[in-house]
Amino acid sequence: MFGPLGMPEIIMIFIVGLLLFGPRKMPQLGRSIGRALGEFRRASNEFKRTVEDEVAAEEIRSVEKDIRDIKNIGADVVKKTLEDAVVEEAVVEDAVVDEPEVPPEKNDS
Repeated sequence: MFGPLGMPEIIMIFIVGLLLFGPRKMPQLGRSIGRALGEFRRASNEFKRTVEDEVAAEEIRSVEKDIRDIKNIGADVVKKTLEDAVVEEAVVEDAVVDEPEVPPEKNDS
């Protein structure tokens, strides 16, 4: 419940507080400590959420970068494929143009 503090330690702290501040101030002191702990807990939870949000945002930025890289690689592959197709088409056209005409066969019949 109280972390590493056991019941004897808590009783000792209560007795010392009672001797230092008196019975009239103890409820007020308890409320002040409770509010301070609550505020600390809220601040630590907010900090934790902020860190988690930043980690998530960094992961999103990393994924976006990976997607851009993949897109660029895909565009490069498509460009290279188109260039190869144009070169291949030119080679085929040159082969067709350079091919000698075969005279038609003569029939001696």
